[in-house]
Amino acid sequence: MAERSTAAVDVADNSGDEPLAADAAKATADGVDTQNGRAADGPMPEKDGERRSAAPAAAPELHSGHKLARRYRLEECVTRLDGFSSWRAMDEKLRRAVGVHLLPADHPRARAVLAAARSSALLGDPRFVQVLDAVEENDLVYVVHEWLPDATELTAFLAAGPLEAHEAYQLVSQVSQAMAAAHREGLAHLRLTPSAILRTSTGQYRIRGLAVNAALRGITSDTPQRADTEAIGALLYAALTQRWPYESDAYGLAGLPKGVGLIAPDQVRAGVHRGLGELAMRALANDGATASRQEPACTTPEELAKAVAAIPRIRPPEPAFTAPPEYQHTTYQQGSYGRPASPRVPLTQAVPVGPPPPPLQSRTGRALKWGVAALLIAALGLGSWQLADAILDRSKRTGGENSQTQQQGNDGAPAKKDPVPLAVKGAAEYYPDGKPQNADGVGKSYDGDASTYWKTKSYNEGPKLEITSGVGIIYDLGAEHEVSSASVALKFGGDHTTLALYAADSMHPKGSVGGMKKIADMTTKDNTADLTAETPVKARYVLLWITAVPYGPYADFSNAGFKQGITEVKFKG
Repeated sequence: MAERSTAAVDVADNSGDEPLAADAAKATADGVDTQNGRAADGPMPEKDGERRSAAPAAAPELHSGHKLARRYRLEECVTRLDGFSSWRAMDEKLRRAVGVHLLPADHPRARAVLAAARSSALLGDPRFVQVLDAVEENDLVYVVHEWLPDATELTAFLAAGPLEAHEAYQLVSQVSQAMAAAHREGLAHLRLTPSAILRTSTGQYRIRGLAVNAALRGITSDTPQRADTEAIGALLYAALTQRWPYESDAYGLAGLPKGVGLIAPDQVRAGVHRGLGELAMRALANDGATASRQEPACTTPEELAKAVAAIPRIRPPEPAFTAPPEYQHTTYQQGSYGRPASPRVPLTQAVPVGPPPPPLQSRTGRALKWGVAALLIAALGLGSWQLADAILDRSKRTGGENSQTQQQGNDGAPAKKDPVPLAVKGAAEYYPDGKPQNADGVGKSYDGDASTYWKTKSYNEGPKLEITSGVGIIYDLGAEHEVSSASVALKFGGDHTTLALYAADSMHPKGSVGGMKKIADMTTKDNTADLTAETPVKARYVLLWITAVPYGPYADFSNAGFKQGITEVKFKG
């Protein structure tokens, strides 16, 4: 696809990405760029073919408590710069935090911002922070976007030190793949700075600012794919070295020495992963770097993503081993030379015991001892013979009765058997509303792998599912069994999950859930649910039906919202 010069734009994150400054013009001149209210650390260098248009220095004069569209209540201004402002706001309809970019409708970039935001929203890729709304009303243009309370800027991680090789690999892999997908749809970013990359609590990287951030600042490029690829290379270089790969300091990172040019990451810091360092240079070779001698330069995110995939797998670091406490010998064995004696608490308290009574030494005592021993031996022999005789006699009298009652309990009722595991032979989603959730993932709910799971869609309202009557999976046990219980491992805990088991007549029943026989139900706030029937129910097909789900964060390309996942289901009967 041919590159397009239309700028992409910044949409959303936990906050704005520019400083709140009284003098917007000065902030622009200083190149301030922040996240979560932190100080700025430098301008994004303009590359060949990139342009920045001028803009007025006045942002709309709004205040906390102002409401947009009778829905979005502004709460905190996090950016006021270059004629626009960015806010943390509350969506009162859906009761969730959102971010809002605001600028006057007569702002020279207003039309470009609206177009960029709408294009970004159409992409719908969960690897990007999503645009939720883009509106022009009452002489204002505003863009509403996701707010990610559990995400942290890459800027914060880099301030703490270089990333470990596996984490740097995840960064460049996820970002390059996401940007390759965006460019296939004709969208560029042009502002891929450390503050534009967010890492969620689940380890996923999300990109804020696709198509909106550059439009807000009037940035365009004749070679957008090359610009974004070089920006990803700069992010990887910074992650490996904790240095910005240009002479100027930026984003809290020191630049390279002046007059030296671009040097390979392993010359900046010892121990850099060779393959990742080579990748960074191949991406930065767009500016004429020659440190990458082995492979050609990567000039598009697609090329960079393929180059990342060709690197041998980088394993995560082994968890730190904590040695067990040293075995302490007794003072006698170890001695106390050169080591202070450590106080010990005895495990048991010694009880003084007096000397044993003296043995019987007289002839009378010896005779008495032998007499007592003989009596004991005789008593034991007589008792053993009588006991054996009684057992044999009872066995003869009750042998017939035992053969008739061995299958009964004391009260004559059949003896209860311990539940046994029931193997699942197959499964399929059950969606009477005609809208499947994740039909291809049902096998992950019983594959024996705790790291995989079937997931529902994310809903804006909950915990009770109002849009659909419920979501569920029907399991085939292969034959009819007395189903007595099910153990369900859930992906998300919290308030709250409601589940029920029903006996279905087939893998694709035509009737409603109300017409099925209920086996068991329960509500839980934990990550596990044990459903137990009062009386076992005969069934071959069992429906696991979910009618309420907790709120879960972004995970594995699933948006934050009310949702649930099933990690493992096990039946007994």
